[in-house]
Amino acid sequence: MADQLARTRISKVLPKGMELSHFGVLNHLARIGEERTPAQLAKSFRVTRGAMTNTLAKLEWAGHIHIRPDWDDARRKFVAISPAGRQARDAALSAIVPAVGDVVRALGPEKIRAVLPVLREMRTRFEHAE
Repeated sequence: MADQLARTRISKVLPKGMELSHFGVLNHLARIGEERTPAQLAKSFRVTRGAMTNTLAKLEWAGHIHIRPDWDDARRKFVAISPAGRQARDAALSAIVPAVGDVVRALGPEKIRAVLPVLREMRTRFEHAE
């Protein structure tokens, strides 16, 4: 329930037309600073290739990513964040930070620091259970 409520709150503050999945992909590409294949992105986000292809098509249409063919293997493509995508990601982050900051201030940084290791361990255990 906490996850759903957090997603709903963040979705409401994202710039017009941006979905949480779009922000996730843009943030991921901005953080890693490297191109990824659609299959690699689908695996990272634990979604089907079809779902990732749909998200990437919307991001490409908006000009937020560049998709280029793999020059060595014509069956593959590579995805990179565009300058416009980086700006969109930064704008989204600027909108998200105050919403998350309000919750952190209300709960207190000590509680947040205490729960993060537990959440990380839960994620790791779920990842290895597959």
